[in-house]
Amino acid sequence: MKRQSFHLYMTRVAVTLLAVALLAITTPGQGRNGVVPDLGDCDHLQPPAGNRPFFRVFAEGVQIYRWNGTSWVFVAPEADLYASPLGVGLVGTHYAGPTWESLSGSKVVGTVDQRCDVDAGDIQWLLLRAVSSEGPGVFGGVKYIQRLNTSGGIAPTSPGTTTGQIARVPYTTEYYFYR
Repeated sequence: MKRQSFHLYMTRVAVTLLAVALLAITTPGQGRNGVVPDLGDCDHLQPPAGNRPFFRVFAEGVQIYRWNGTSWVFVAPEADLYASPLGVGLVGTHYAGPTWESLSGSKVVGTVDQRCDVDAGDIQWLLLRAVSSEGPGVFGGVKYIQRLNTSGGIAPTSPGTTTGQIARVPYTTEYYFYR
């Protein structure tokens, strides 16, 4: 009986992830056909030719900073990833690395390749290159990630009160994944 329950659970997880992936790809948004993002003045954030967008998620979380006594130093992101901009359809999480991990356990770790300042009040848009990608699921085989349409997340403008103080600054963004 336990084996049947586990099999049914895994089937439900797979079907849910497939539905979420399809929703994330087909949800209308900026750009041509709702999948390819509009980069505006940040054309240099386009991945190399041959890479195609296949998945988009909406992130809501915080950028974590630590006061070192003279300035705020970026520590890590911490966010939930959703299939819709309304926070519906949890897909996975985003954390230090930077790492994106799906509910199925697939994950990709990236490194910043290019940056673009869009608005002084928001964190930069980024093009990241995957340094590792593993597991079955939506993040398996990812080659590039774009962080676009950011809101918030910049380091505090006022100094910290004690060395080691942590600031958790809310942000939202869209991540586009390419293979």
